[in-house]
Amino acid sequence: MTVINRTMGPLEWALLLTLSVLWGASFFFGQVALAELRPFTVALARVALAALLLNLLVRLSGLRMPRTLAEWRRLFAMGALNNAIPFSLLLWGQTQISSSLASILNATAPLFTVLLADRLTTDEKLTPLRLMGVVAGLAGVIVMIGPSAMRDLGGHLLAELVTLGAPIAYACASIYGRRFRNDPPLVTAAGQVTASTFLLLPVMLVFDRPWSLAMPSGTTVAALVGLALFSTALAYVIFFRILATAGSTNLQLVTFLIPVSALLFGMGLLGERLAPEHFAGMALIGLGLAFIDGRLWRRLRGRSVDREGHGS
Repeated sequence: MTVINRTMGPLEWALLLTLSVLWGASFFFGQVALAELRPFTVALARVALAALLLNLLVRLSGLRMPRTLAEWRRLFAMGALNNAIPFSLLLWGQTQISSSLASILNATAPLFTVLLADRLTTDEKLTPLRLMGVVAGLAGVIVMIGPSAMRDLGGHLLAELVTLGAPIAYACASIYGRRFRNDPPLVTAAGQVTASTFLLLPVMLVFDRPWSLAMPSGTTVAALVGLALFSTALAYVIFFRILATAGSTNLQLVTFLIPVSALLFGMGLLGERLAPEHFAGMALIGLGLAFIDGRLWRRLRGRSVDREGHGS
């Protein structure tokens, strides 16, 4: 059985940063696609295109997809919690509220994960340090995106509650996904998005009626391809790799890093400048990550104990 590391190593941190970039881009891709398509159509395209690519990669790599009903039952549950439900809720929410507010609501995922993991697992218990880290990280997201985004809170209460369902689903998925930690990440990712495709297809047909929509433009198609290949296919292979060794609580820290990735992208590609609140937000997020990681705190406490020992 794979050992869950509560303190992440350099590889896990590098993968987490990569995942934050891939998922940070999903808000942009989704916003572009929603200009011409409806939410369930975008969600279905995202998982269906990813499923095609990942199933091909599974075949080329010599691995095999699950063959038993029990294995597919687990994958359908994971697909519902990790794809079908949160993708649909977030995309629908983005048609009613700003992407900034949606990002803040989505960043509550680590808080829900910490609370649920404490109740449902034996090796990811809640500690004061981890809770402080989650609170600091969430505060950093709010400061970075801007308190002005919170002014609209309550203005579209139904949309906000619906959007809040996404991080709750992600939290449940990260805990449920622990049962896949001994399976190849590529196979699990392929199975999950394949199951999600079958779950979303009838919903999309009933609610979106795609035959009534105009053909999407090249820009929309490109956004869907980016959303599927990078923010879904590649992202979920990394997701299950991190989950296998770092645990569900550490994995959900990615939602704190997504706004940081978006800001750095804007600065590097669009020439945007960072404001003081951006630096303050990143500092709070860094503090929160350090609290949850725990190593810096243990070193400081160890030095304090050493000083007391030498002084006695």
